[in-house]
This record gives sequence, structure tokens and C-alpha cells, in this order.
Amino acid sequence: MRSSLVTAPTAACRLRLAFGGNLQRGCGSWLSPSLARLRRSADDATAKGRCYGTRLGPVCSVHAAVEGVAAKVQHAEASQAETRVRFAPSPTGNLHVGGARTALFNYLYASNTGGKLILRVEDTDQARSTPESEAAVIEDLKWIGIKWDEGPDVGGPHGPYRQSERKELYQQYVNQLVDDGLVYPCFCTDEELAEMKAEAEKKNLPPIYRGNWGHADQKEVDAMLAEGKPHCYRFRVPANQTVTITDCIRGKVSWNTDTLGDFVVMRSNGLPVYNFCVAVDDALMKISHVIRAEEHLPNTLRQVMIYKALGWRQPQFSHVSLILAPDKSKLSKRHGATSLGEFREQGFLPQAMLNFLALLGWNDGTEQEIFSLHDLQDKFSLERVTKSGAVFDKTKLSWMNGQHLRALSDAELTPQLAAVWQQSGLLQTTDSPFIQMAATLLKPSLELLADADKDLRHILSYPLMDTLQNEAATAVLQDDFKQIVDMALAAYDSGELMSALAGGADGYKTWLKGVGKAQGRKGKRLFMPMRVAMTGSQHGPEVGEVLRLLLLEDGDVKDTSALVTVQQRMDQLRAWQSRQP
Repeated sequence: MRSSLVTAPTAACRLRLAFGGNLQRGCGSWLSPSLARLRRSADDATAKGRCYGTRLGPVCSVHAAVEGVAAKVQHAEASQAETRVRFAPSPTGNLHVGGARTALFNYLYASNTGGKLILRVEDTDQARSTPESEAAVIEDLKWIGIKWDEGPDVGGPHGPYRQSERKELYQQYVNQLVDDGLVYPCFCTDEELAEMKAEAEKKNLPPIYRGNWGHADQKEVDAMLAEGKPHCYRFRVPANQTVTITDCIRGKVSWNTDTLGDFVVMRSNGLPVYNFCVAVDDALMKISHVIRAEEHLPNTLRQVMIYKALGWRQPQFSHVSLILAPDKSKLSKRHGATSLGEFREQGFLPQAMLNFLALLGWNDGTEQEIFSLHDLQDKFSLERVTKSGAVFDKTKLSWMNGQHLRALSDAELTPQLAAVWQQSGLLQTTDSPFIQMAATLLKPSLELLADADKDLRHILSYPLMDTLQNEAATAVLQDDFKQIVDMALAAYDSGELMSALAGGADGYKTWLKGVGKAQGRKGKRLFMPMRVAMTGSQHGPEVGEVLRLLLLEDGDVKDTSALVTVQQRMDQLRAWQSRQP
């Protein structure tokens, strides 16, 4: 790569002008004519010597005034420009729920403002990035209903959309900054850098670069380059300057450049670093709003300086708080499932996941908790995104999933449940009166699709002896449970029970009411012992509906060991009855 170091005073002056934003090369439509004219006037004033120097660059009073006006001009232009947001995952593993929420917030903001969402794959980590991971991320995003307007799979006018395919672009802009004296080659070895770090720690100083290559003699630099000495490229950071952004969520955030030091923009292996790639990509893809996790906030200082050095307008930043575990620590694998794919495999609905993620750090100002995608697109705004961390409450997610499950029509839910039962090996049919009724029975209490297998197995089983031996059933046994058993068996033997079940839900209730009247029982004294006698359990769906479901079974159950028919239940009741005094 070329090196165009200039003498210290000239390089310093040009650095400050770039930091003020006078460079128009590469700006394209980002600089309005009015803003360009303002900056040209400032350049003329600078040429007349109105700058005074600092360690790495001058502070130009003319430019300071111009940039104040320029910021207002840019803000006005940004408010009228098309909203363009991006989600930029690294394909190095599964999509974390935090990343999914970031993608969702970007999607909802674009939808709400009539803008566009760009999917950009940041795959510069060659050792960890894989095509399989990229495909999985895209699949997960599509699963929860997120759609993008430009990306590696759909194309667009600002591609390529993989950073690994944009290396020539990055090289071009590093060259430009070298030519402008804003980036320089650094020949420090790893050992020298380690010594600088150790010395800084010893003196309790910030661990920033303190080498001499930023103001080295040009002949020395040329000699090192001619010898082919390994080198990276560092960005010249102006001394003791305050960089301020107005974050849509966090308000004004400021940094002093003395905390940074000259940072690397291109490694010695020729690969650009993350912050340089991000700044170049956001500018060239005309990103108007950067909505991302707060862990990226420290990166913003470097990125803003790169925007300014290249004369590009910086986007509007919004840094969303982290997602926390119930113990208020950062959510991680030690807290259980954290990737979107894991929740998908556990049987969560995409619409429930979407709803839940949207409420992690955002609300619409009401008590409403259940939202459709259309609701979220209509109501989402950055103004309602909170600064505080959002706790990932899986219990609430399960509840919310149940709400969305029950909102499904029978035609939507039944095939999904049938697929669960068939995949588990419990059932061998996918559509029958038995399956339709089983879905209807489970729907009111179901929270996860995956629970459907366990819940249906519970209904088909008959754990009579386990229930009677449990201390919780003591009251049932002591209240003359044998009397209820005698009535149930007599009704079955006479055909009265089967006739009642043939009459539907009302038929069973009518029969049970008659039993209660005959035995002087009502309420829990009637319902609970009869439930135990008929289902073998103290909990579950309506007893009459369970019995009717069993009568509908006609070869649907593949795992016959899980099924206890009505006849088999009566046989077990009779066996228990025979052992009583």
C-alpha cells in the first residue's frame, strides 16, 4: 500500500480539516450544495492561516463555527431523506435472541417510517465465519417474519452485502486517507506494543498507542516500506477533542479523543478492522439510522472519526440496552437457551417470539402485551425504547406463546399438533376425528407445541394406582370413594354411561348430575372422585370429553402402550373394587 506522509504541520492541519469534515471526495449525495459551500469558505479561511496547532493537529475556529451550521444542515437533510437501517450479523454461530431483537427493532422502525432494511453479513472473521451459519441466521430471521429489502440473498444497488466481498472498497478508502495524511503506516512490532501497554499500566495511563510512527521522518518511512517491513495502518487521532453524538435512546454521549490514541484501520495482513469496515459500509449503503446493542457504543467514537475524515455524514445512532437474565446479569448460555433456533425447536411460535422480543426494552405506553406483527409495525417508535436493561423472563414467554396458540384457529393449530404427535411416535395418523378432538381438548391449557406430546400422553394414560397412593388423594378415598366406583361400574355395565357419552358433553353432565342426586353429592365431593375414577388423575380436561376422545380412537395411536381404553379403565376399577373390604 502507498504511504503519503507529509511534514507534521501540513499533516496536522489537513487532519483537523478532515475531522471538521471539509473533504468532499467520496461523499456523493451525502453533502448538499449549501453544506459544501460552507465548508469551501472555511477551507479558504484556513488557507489564510487562521489555524493554530496542537500535538497532532490544529483547531480551526472557522471550521468550528462552520461545523455547527453544517450539523444543522445535515440534520435537516437527514429528516427528509429515506430511512435506511441495517442488521449486520456475524455468521460465527447461532442467532442470539439479542441479535434477533436488534434485527426486529430495525425492521419495525423501517416499516413504521416507510424505509428499507438492509441485511449485511459481517464475515471478516475468516476463522469463525461459515456459510452454514449465515444460512441459519437468514432462516431464523425469516422464521420470525423479518423481511429485508437488500441483502446477500436478494441483491440490491449497494452490494456486495458480504464484507468479505468488499475488500477492494476498503482498500480504496484506506488509500484515500493515507493520501490525505490521515492514516499512516506503523511498523511497531508486537513486542514493542506489549512494552507500551505494560508501561502504561505501570503509570496508570490509558492503554493507547504511544509510538512514534505518526510523526516519523518520511525518509525513514520510505526505507521501511522499501524493505518490505510488516506494518499496519493507523488513523491519526486529534489530541484533546470532544466528540459528541445525540443518541435517540441515550441522549448526548461524549468522548475525549485522548482516551483513544491512534487506532488501527488495516492490519499487517492487509485485512481492514471491524470499525473501519462498518463506517465505510454504513456510508456507502447510505444507512440513515444505526440501531444496535449498547455494547457497540464504545465503537462509535472510532466510526464517527472515520465518517468525518472521509467527509461523510454520520447516521443517527440508537444503542439499545442489553438483554438480562433473571439474576440481572448479561443473558448467556449458562442461563439456558439463548439462540432463536433453540426456542424454535422447543415449540415456540414465531409470532409469540416476535411479540416477546419486541417488548424487551420497548412498550407502546399502554398495558397491552399481546401484539401482532401489524400492530408492532404500526406502533413502534424509538422514543418508546427504554434505557434500562430488559429481563428475559422465559415464564412470561411461555405464557405469551400460549396466548398466541389459543388465538390460532383450529384449522391452523391442529396440523401443527398432529405433526408433533407423529414426530414423537405417539400417533400414526395426521387427520382424523380423534386428532381434531385431541387438539380441541389441549388448546385451552397448552403453552408450547412441544408440550402437546406430554399432555396427550397424560390424557391417554390411566395412573389410577399412583394417584390413590398419593397423599393428595387421601380426602377422596376417605369420602367413600368406593361408592363412586360402584356407581361408575354399574353405569358402564348397564350401558347407561356409554349412552350418556353418545349424547355429547351435555349427555355426560346430565348423567353425572343424576349420580350426584342419587348419592347426595355435589360440587367437589362429586366431581373429584368421579374424575379420579374415570381418568386416574386429579387434573386434566373435562372428564366427559376425555372419555369421548377415547371412544373416537380408531387406530390413531401408534404407541399403544400409551393408551388405556375405556374398557381397560373399567377393568382396573373393578380390580381395585375387588380388593376393598
